[in-house]
Amino acid sequence: MTTNLRQLFLEHVGQTSDNPMMLEVERAEGVYLYGPDGRRWIDLISGVSVSAVGHGNRRVIDAICAQARDYLHLMVYGEAVESPQVRYAERIASLLPDPLDTVYFVNSGSEAVEGALKLAKRYTGRTELVYYRNAYHGSTAGSLSVMGGEEYRNSYRPLLPDTRCIRFNEPGDLKYITSRTACVIIEPVQGEGGIVLSEKGYLEALRRRCDETGALLVFDEIQTGLGRTGTLYFFQQYGVVPDILCTAKAFGGGMPLGAFIAPNRIMSSLKTNPVLGHITTFGGHPVCCAAGLAALEFILSEGLMEQADAKGAQYERRLVGHPAVREIRRTGLLMGVEFGDPALTQRIVLRAVERGLMTEWFMFRDTAMRIAPPLTITPAEIDESCDILLDVLREVTGS
Repeated sequence: MTTNLRQLFLEHVGQTSDNPMMLEVERAEGVYLYGPDGRRWIDLISGVSVSAVGHGNRRVIDAICAQARDYLHLMVYGEAVESPQVRYAERIASLLPDPLDTVYFVNSGSEAVEGALKLAKRYTGRTELVYYRNAYHGSTAGSLSVMGGEEYRNSYRPLLPDTRCIRFNEPGDLKYITSRTACVIIEPVQGEGGIVLSEKGYLEALRRRCDETGALLVFDEIQTGLGRTGTLYFFQQYGVVPDILCTAKAFGGGMPLGAFIAPNRIMSSLKTNPVLGHITTFGGHPVCCAAGLAALEFILSEGLMEQADAKGAQYERRLVGHPAVREIRRTGLLMGVEFGDPALTQRIVLRAVERGLMTEWFMFRDTAMRIAPPLTITPAEIDESCDILLDVLREVTGS
């Protein structure tokens, strides 16, 4: 049965590469994934920051079941007053700084970025989009247009016109933001770039430049949101508020959900000229919103945000002394472990998967390994995963 299912996967499920991991997971609980043959993996990447509250979280499952009994899809987004949408929007807005008070729900991070780009163009009446080298914002045509990696873009040209790429953490490049610029979109922490944090003072300088030129500032916190960095969103550590915030991944509590969030005065521009300036059929699905709200309340009630930095520091203490580890770039419980060599990193990651650790490298930094487990991971589980990883490093490197 297992062999047959794997073969059917290859024959009938659209593939993303010639070498999928091919892990067959029968069930998942907490930080563990279980195969039908009894194999077990510790999940060190949370489905790329999605499963923040752990697998099989009872509060999330109960919320999903309760909402499914009430109703599923009712109408295309924006026409019906659906309690899960309203309650989640009000709750997330209450936790964000002014004036981020209006939530537009979509299905994914890519769609959140698409909506943000449209909103910026519509509100400003401008066309230029400024983005960053090594930025990742999704795989739709619009988000590809502001992706900072040519390898993933070239096969799909022509993309959106009037875009400009600048360098991350390079203040001298802020001069390229002008009165022609509709928006600047930035990951305050570059995810697929290998967990590269904004340097002190950079976001403040970027905010000033956008204010001077009238460009909108868009923060993509799709990977970093919902407590992973130690605050609800990373930007809250800097006191720099964007005009538009993009969120997804953990935002749905394991269900497909994203949003772009902006002041009402900006968001309202999508209502007219034309009407239905942005529309989605399934965005803000009531079951997804119920799951997301339950996950958010779990994160808050269990103090998972406040624990994230200590848990990340535990990983750092255990791993930083190994000679193969050149650097650890980290914020909260999100880190890139730098080995400095793509071939070595690949051997480490593949061997780690064989030994029971689910991890991967980064799209734009194949010399580093990702660690971003569920926020629910315990200190004992951290030690367990570090013991395995250190054994892998000794095995692969001989030291």
